[in-house]
Amino acid sequence: MTSKAIGILTLAAGLAALGGVNVFAEEGGAGDPPALDKAFETLQTYDWGADRSLLNPIDEAIIATHGDAAARQALEAKLLAVVTGETTRAAKDFACRKLRTVGTADSVPALAALLPDEELSHMARFVLERMPGEEAAAAMRKTLPQVGRRFLWVFGKRRVTQSTLDGDLEIGVIGSLGARRDAKSIASLTVLLADEDAGVACAAAGSLGLIGTPAAAKALGDFAPTAIESLKPAVADACLVCAENLLADGHASDARALYELLKTEDQPKHIQVAATKGLLAVAARK
Repeated sequence: MTSKAIGILTLAAGLAALGGVNVFAEEGGAGDPPALDKAFETLQTYDWGADRSLLNPIDEAIIATHGDAAARQALEAKLLAVVTGETTRAAKDFACRKLRTVGTADSVPALAALLPDEELSHMARFVLERMPGEEAAAAMRKTLPQVGRRFLWVFGKRRVTQSTLDGDLEIGVIGSLGARRDAKSIASLTVLLADEDAGVACAAAGSLGLIGTPAAAKALGDFAPTAIESLKPAVADACLVCAENLLADGHASDARALYELLKTEDQPKHIQVAATKGLLAVAARK
């Protein structure tokens, strides 16, 4: 095929694509505001099992507004109205999923308000955990005990407030902060290592391991020798993860200290083996 023929075909394909966009808009896709308004109207009473295709204009609008900050802001406002309004759980779930893509710091207060909600807390964290910016992390961090404030004395002589969430909801937030590697939550997570709820304590250890900074390593290293028997496996696993993150981030000496802590005879054999391999990895970095 000649270069001229290739050029003609390329031009034809381009024109066809443009024509497709125009038809798409005319037929009520992302370029059709009435279709989008109708989709949001449908969303108000949407429930699981209903025709999901009726909400497609919202998905299409999210795609079509990529790179358009003003249009995205308008979409975010519409989705937040669903999250904060008198709508179904399915509608709020859907709106949260879309805020994962278009949500900004403006969405944080509404999402934070859902954290104590047993039905919607998970979806709120789904967005906050992945949302860039300090505001999202701060909103979740505020639900944990705040070190240096009033009311309770725990874990040595640190003064802290109580967590604002209980049980699985608190564990979920702890995990999300770990996934974000939120270093500012280390003090609160350290307090929670001594929580009477074993699930909370294990989650705190796991998140400290994921955060993987020298400060997180110190918290785990200080706590490990005093951990009750039922917590020792979780703390050891967290120390291994923390050490791996430290080594990856260039903190070889801190990683070595954790590996040395885990190489002792009181640790299970598989932990000793992992610690030995870690020490070899540290040595190889020299």
